[in-house]
Amino acid sequence: MSLRNHNWREVLKVLTRFGYVLDRQRGSHMILKNSSGNRVPVPRHDPIKPTTLKSILDQAGISLEQFLKEV
Repeated sequence: MSLRNHNWREVLKVLTRFGYVLDRQRGSHMILKNSSGNRVPVPRHDPIKPTTLKSILDQAGISLEQFLKEV
């Protein structure tokens, strides 16, 4: 499985499993935050581009394998 054709709902579900909660939202972007204060922006676009998704995962400290296992 690849990073193609994942929507924002799937990304939100995986980030929630890793301890992120919605901090705020403005327009089409959500900002999620974990308990240590790390913030990750997630666009509400379908689908999320693979490069954008890779950047989100890098900022959240989640590997590609972990993401694909959780989806």
